[in-house]
Amino acid sequence: MANRAIRVLIAKPGLDGHDRGAKVIARALRDAGMEVIYTGLRQTPEMISEAALQEDVDVVGLSILSGAHLALVPRIRQTMDTNGLHDVPIIVGGIIPDEDRTKLAEMGVSAVFGPGTNTEEIVRRIEQLIAINPDSAL
Repeated sequence: MANRAIRVLIAKPGLDGHDRGAKVIARALRDAGMEVIYTGLRQTPEMISEAALQEDVDVVGLSILSGAHLALVPRIRQTMDTNGLHDVPIIVGGIIPDEDRTKLAEMGVSAVFGPGTNTEEIVRRIEQLIAINPDSAL
C-alpha cells in the first residue's frame, strides 16, 4: 500500500463541546497504525481545512454531536476544495439522523458513523478509502 502511515485529521467543528468519542476514535486509529492529528474543540471550517492542508492528511474525520452537520459539512468541503484538497475524503461521526445520511453523501461525505459503531469498521472504511485513492497516502 503506502510508504507511510495513513494520516487522519480528527476535528470537532462548531460549538459542540463533547470530545470523548473523537478521542476514542483517535486512539483506535492510532492503535491501528494510523497517524492521527486531533485539532481539539470548537474548530471553524477554515481552521479544519488549514490543518488538513498543513498536516498533509489523507482523510478528514469530523465528530459532530450538535446537529449542525448539514450547515458545517458544506462549508468544510468548500474550504477544503478551495485549498486544493478536493481529493481528501471526509468522514463524519456523531448523532446523524438516517434521513441526513443521503444529504451528507451528496455533499461529498464518504462515510457516516453513528454512536456505537465498532472502531474496526471505521478503520476498515478508512483503509478502503485510501485503497480507492492510493496517491493520497504516498
